[in-house]
Amino acid sequence: MEIAELQNKIYAFCEAAKGKKKLKEKDIIKGVSEAEGVPGDEVKKAMRLMIDVGKLMYSYGGGASSVEIPSEEYLREKGLIK
Repeated sequence: MEIAELQNKIYAFCEAAKGKKKLKEKDIIKGVSEAEGVPGDEVKKAMRLMIDVGKLMYSYGGGASSVEIPSEEYLREKGLIK
């Protein structure tokens, strides 16, 4: 599977959980890996690339970190959109 296609699957996975559950990095890796039949390390690599460009972000709360889709406000603050 190409990296762009895998990133779309990761984004869709995160979007499905948005507002319902905070996803940990391992939840995304395991869920996408099982659903798509892709090795976990490939999912992790694709997800890290998405975080680097601002398509996903880490958030911290209650002593735990999670991965989520950033809000438009956050993207503007970081200068990723105007």
